[in-house]
Amino acid sequence: MGMEELIREVNGLRSKEVSKLIAIRMREFERLGKSSAEEIFKELAFCLLTANYSAEGGIRIQRAIGDGFITLPKEELERRLRELGHRFPKARAEYIVEARKLLPKLKDILSSFKDEKSLREWLVKNVRGLGYKEASHFLRNIGYKNVAIIDYHIVDVLVRYGIIEKPKSLTRRKYLEIESILEKIAEKTGLALGELDLYLWYMETGKVLK
Repeated sequence: MGMEELIREVNGLRSKEVSKLIAIRMREFERLGKSSAEEIFKELAFCLLTANYSAEGGIRIQRAIGDGFITLPKEELERRLRELGHRFPKARAEYIVEARKLLPKLKDILSSFKDEKSLREWLVKNVRGLGYKEASHFLRNIGYKNVAIIDYHIVDVLVRYGIIEKPKSLTRRKYLEIESILEKIAEKTGLALGELDLYLWYMETGKVLK
């Protein structure tokens, strides 16, 4: 096991049916990034929900709440998150409502950065509740391809192939260190980091989500 074996596994999947689903998903992300500020904000809210919570749970809640991420008062949003089973309804409602201040200028902010990693740094510093994983997730889901979403599924794949040791925590330094390893894998497979993430996630879960 090692990096070369993982690369072979990923390349093998590229000739299978899952590759079509991943291509569709990537096109969906690009379309979302070209849509309204409101639609992009709802994706930001989704990514705020996924911190220490499942992507599937976040998708379910996003569908149920919809425009409520933009319109609901904080107390009502908290109540809905609690009803829908989120682990941290109070904190996530606070983060989402606080992030609404970005809405009038959200598209201008996104377009003002040429470099995705600089944009990610800005998001981490300016959006409470967004860490590197969540900021990367948001950017990938609105069409940015060259940041890595490092969650425990991705870590587990890399550990299983003997590429990294399981980190005790994902500090900024550790996140960027693992991202640099994923960049090498992406380069050798001819994939963007955002695509590679979907392949690795599929290898670990058997699913292609977002």
